[in-house]
Amino acid sequence: MHPALGRPAHAVLIYGGALISGLAASRIGFPLPWMLGAMLFAAGVRLADRPVAIPVQTRQAGQVLVACSVGLSFTPEAVATMGALLWAMLAAAILTVAIGFVVAAALMRLARVDVITAVLSSVPMGPVESAVLAQAHGVAPGPVVFAQTLRITALVIVIPPSIVALDGTVRDPVAMLARTDWSLAGAAFLVLAGMGGALVAHRLRLANPFFVGALAGAALAAAFSLPITAFPYPVLVVAQMFLGVWLGAVFDRDLLRRARGFIPAALVSSLLLTILCAGMGLGLAWLTGQPGTVMILATAPGSVTEMALTAKILQEGLALVTAFHLVRIFVIIPNAGRIIGLTARLAGWISDRRRG
Repeated sequence: MHPALGRPAHAVLIYGGALISGLAASRIGFPLPWMLGAMLFAAGVRLADRPVAIPVQTRQAGQVLVACSVGLSFTPEAVATMGALLWAMLAAAILTVAIGFVVAAALMRLARVDVITAVLSSVPMGPVESAVLAQAHGVAPGPVVFAQTLRITALVIVIPPSIVALDGTVRDPVAMLARTDWSLAGAAFLVLAGMGGALVAHRLRLANPFFVGALAGAALAAAFSLPITAFPYPVLVVAQMFLGVWLGAVFDRDLLRRARGFIPAALVSSLLLTILCAGMGLGLAWLTGQPGTVMILATAPGSVTEMALTAKILQEGLALVTAFHLVRIFVIIPNAGRIIGLTARLAGWISDRRRG
């Protein structure tokens, strides 16, 4: 078969398998079944040493669609509530970095890695951003990418099911996401607002532009009460599937082989980071009077898309959860180079003092 003809057929097979896996997860009653099912299917294909060659535009499309859906919650009332909690959002972002350093210290002991590798593996930032910084500071990017990817995957697998179970009021997560009023004109206007925001963010070279920009465009439309509506549920299914396949495709044999001795320590540190951030969320819930489940989602160390969808399932705190994550992203990602640079200088100074 000609390669140009084989690519569409391959994509159809991958997404067909992801759809079947998502349907099975939905029947079992998973929260975010289409994302988790697709992720597990794609990971299984890659671990079987088979390719998952999908266009990068599908991930971008999934991010735009989910961001638009989340942006609907930024009503004028929700924006006013978030303004009163800006101090908590900034505190959570700064404390997350501090917790990342605590976890990095544990990872150094468990895996016997250098401080730069440990910090890049533990402070929540994207796998791509952490890999670039690893190369810039002369450390191997493989373990760093593995740890960051493992953290995101662990969050997706652990937190949504746990939060939905703790909440106890959601009997059918799929029905909660599917229960939306929509119109063709309103959905079209929503996607135009999101795509406009994504394109602007991409031109400005912002981090994660297809989520952050699309969210900004949709949120502005909602805040100004423009005539937008939700998407029909099948659109959200497709978006979840696109993102799930992209997440699962990262786990190939080569990545696991390079990180073999690092895997147990990375798993422990990911769980430790999640637990400490959940504790921070409960503390902020006590200080702010917000529900504990909402604040655990809001302070989870990453996976804004999945945490926002979980809040949507709970029908509570969606705008707040998203705002906490966005503040953390805009605090950490633009300053990641400075954080690692300062860490490298401090490590060098300590090493010099010890030798002296």
